[in-house]
Amino acid sequence: MSLKVMRHLARWNCIRPKSSAMASGVAGSAAVYTDSLEFTNPISMPQIPTYRVLDRHGSIKKGNVPSSLSATLLVEIYKKMLLLSKMDKILLQSQRQGRISFYMTCSGEEAAVIGSAAALQESDTVFTQYREVGVFLWRGFTLDDVMNQCFSTHKDNTKGRQMPIHYSAREHNIQCVSSTLATQVPNAVGYAYSNKLKNKKSVTVAYFGEGAASEGDVHAAMNMAAVLCCPTLFICRNNGYAISTSTKDQYFGDGIAARGAGYGIRTVRVDGNDLFAVYQAVTAARELALSESCPVLLELMTYRVGHHSTSDDSTAYRSIDEVNYWNTRDSPVGRLGHYLVQQKLWSDEEEQSFTKECRKEIMGAFNQAENTPKPSPYLVFDDVYDTMTSQLGEQRRSLEEHLEEYGENYNLDEYDMK
Repeated sequence: MSLKVMRHLARWNCIRPKSSAMASGVAGSAAVYTDSLEFTNPISMPQIPTYRVLDRHGSIKKGNVPSSLSATLLVEIYKKMLLLSKMDKILLQSQRQGRISFYMTCSGEEAAVIGSAAALQESDTVFTQYREVGVFLWRGFTLDDVMNQCFSTHKDNTKGRQMPIHYSAREHNIQCVSSTLATQVPNAVGYAYSNKLKNKKSVTVAYFGEGAASEGDVHAAMNMAAVLCCPTLFICRNNGYAISTSTKDQYFGDGIAARGAGYGIRTVRVDGNDLFAVYQAVTAARELALSESCPVLLELMTYRVGHHSTSDDSTAYRSIDEVNYWNTRDSPVGRLGHYLVQQKLWSDEEEQSFTKECRKEIMGAFNQAENTPKPSPYLVFDDVYDTMTSQLGEQRRSLEEHLEEYGENYNLDEYDMK
C-alpha cells in the first residue's frame, strides 16, 4: 500500500460529525436552509456543564468510584499528590534562598495533573507544558532526576543545558519540556498522526494552560487533529490565570471547552480539583480517541494557588483571601484526603508519618544534587552537530588551552572535568 493511500485511509478512518465539510453549504451539500435571518447569540446558549463526582467536603456527589480505581491505587495517587505538594514547597523555598535559579509549582493542580497521568497508559506519548512534573513523577521520574535537573548537575539527562523544571524523560515516553508557549500542541498532533499511519494503538497527549490556548499553535493543532482524525487528548488546565491575566480578561466566550465544537472535537469540561472526575474523564476520553480515531478536548477547571513562577508576585493582581479560599476550602489534596479518611483508607497518623517520610526523601535527593558537580564546560561543544565540525573542534581546543593556563581563576572544582 502506498504512503498516499495510507494517508487517505488514516484521514477518513473515523466517525465524522454531521457538521463536516459537506454540510457547510457548498455545492450539493445537505445544509439546513432558512428564510429567517437570525444571528447566533452565544449568550443565549446554555453553559457547558462541569463534570463532578467528589464534592468539596470529600463526599461522593454523584456516581460511583470506577472499578479501576481500587483502594490501593487511590492511596498511591494520594501519596504522589502529597509528595508533589511537599517537593514544590521545598524547591520554591530553595529558589528564594538562591540555591536554584528558577522554579514553578503545581500547587492547587495536583489532581488535574496526577489524576490524568494515572488514567493514561505507558504507551501513550505525553507532551507537557511546564506545570506537569506530576506526570513525570507518576511515570517513574525519580526525586533524584528532578533535583539533578533543577540543580543542573552532571547527572542531569539534559546535560545541564535546560533551565530548571524543563525535564525530559524519553524512557518514560514524555517529551522534553519547552519554554516556548504552546509549541508542544501541534507537535503532539503530528506525533499522533504518525502513530496512526503506523497503526499504533495509543493516544498522544498534549497538556497546556488556558493562557496557552490563546496561541495560534493551539488553534492550528486542534483543526489539524480534527481534520486528520488524530487520536489526541488535548488536556487544558484552566487554572484561572495566564501569569497575571485572569480568565475574564483572556476570553469572552464559555471558556476553552466551547471552542472544541467549532473544530468538530468531542469535548468535556471537568472539575479539575476532583480526582475521581479527572480520572474518569481521561479514561473515557482515551477509550473514545482510540475506538473512533478522533481527538478529544478536556478542560480541567482548577486553580493556580502558587505564583506563576518564582519570577512572579501574584499578590500584585489577586487577593490573599482568594488564594486562601482555594488553598483551604477547595484543595484537591484536601478533598481526596477527606474522602480517604471517611472511607477509613487513610488516617491522620498515616498522614503525619508519610509527610515526614516525604520530607526526608526530598531533602536527601536535594542535598545530594546540591553537592554534585556541574557538567563539564566542554559539553557545550557536543551535540551541536552529529559529528563535531572543525570549527567547533578549534573552539574546544582554545577553551582547553585557556583553562590550562588560567584555570586557577575559575571555580572548576564545582564541575565534572573528567
